Amino acid sequence: MDLTAVRTFVAAADSGQFQVAAAELAVTQQAVSKRIAVLERDLGVRLFTRTARGAQLTIDGQAFLPHARELLRVAERAVDSVHAGRRPLRVDVIASRSAQSALMRGFHRAHPEIDLDVVMLFDIDKAVAAIRSGAIDASFRAVAAPGHPLPEDVKSVRVLDENLQLLTGPAHALAGARSVTVAQLAGHRIWMPGIVPGTEWTAYYDDLVAEFGLTIEATGPNFGSDALLDTIADTPALATFMGADSRLVWPAGHGLRRIPVTDPTPVYPHSLLWHRDNPHPALATLRTHLAATAAVRNVAGTWVPGWAIPR
Repeated sequence: MDLTAVRTFVAAADSGQFQVAAAELAVTQQAVSKRIAVLERDLGVRLFTRTARGAQLTIDGQAFLPHARELLRVAERAVDSVHAGRRPLRVDVIASRSAQSALMRGFHRAHPEIDLDVVMLFDIDKAVAAIRSGAIDASFRAVAAPGHPLPEDVKSVRVLDENLQLLTGPAHALAGARSVTVAQLAGHRIWMPGIVPGTEWTAYYDDLVAEFGLTIEATGPNFGSDALLDTIADTPALATFMGADSRLVWPAGHGLRRIPVTDPTPVYPHSLLWHRDNPHPALATLRTHLAATAAVRNVAGTWVPGWAIPR
């Protein structure tokens, strides 16, 4: 059904005059008559009776009028649902307990008036495709990982360098250390079952291993963070890496230790990605907030892979 014709019908019904409806809609009276005629032909009924006083609704016109009003209201709501600034800002954070999620929680506390829709996409290629299609407004990723160059229409800015920490159980050989150097980790088994080929975090840890001669194992199925923490707590021979800004929770009886890594400190570079033509006003607010609050470490004393985008 032609919504323009429906809108014209409602204007004519409210005014009772085709001439007045034409002035209100900024069209000619002939255009109003043609639109009403098309609508009547589509519906198979007469909607108006022309009299000396103007246009009066027929019984069918009176029956159709409330439905016509509802059609226009539904159409307006449909437009509003996708209008920039009237729909939630949709952002990909990969995982709910990640540093990226913490950044978005901070943004929400600072700007509670902005509606948010937080999603979690695993694959960077899918995230970039979703940005380009408009399915999401932004994504937090480590870029540009080898084999994943960003398209020219996708912009990025580095917003957070997250220090890596060593996580051990209470019986691990390094559990009592206040900090450990990267060199001290050589020969220790670091277990990370969440490493998946093709992901940006796998590219990161591959470079870390190559740079410092570490041993990272990804054997066994990935049953999630709870199973990982249980295993680390119970296995003195295993440790794992976790980001300093990751918010994992474990039972007090696990006795897990978070130990800073130094000389140099490996940092995981988080960047915000968005489409250059995205008009959502909250996206600019998010970028301004991250620029003012997120931490990008000094180069001295830290390590990032050579493919990470500059700060």
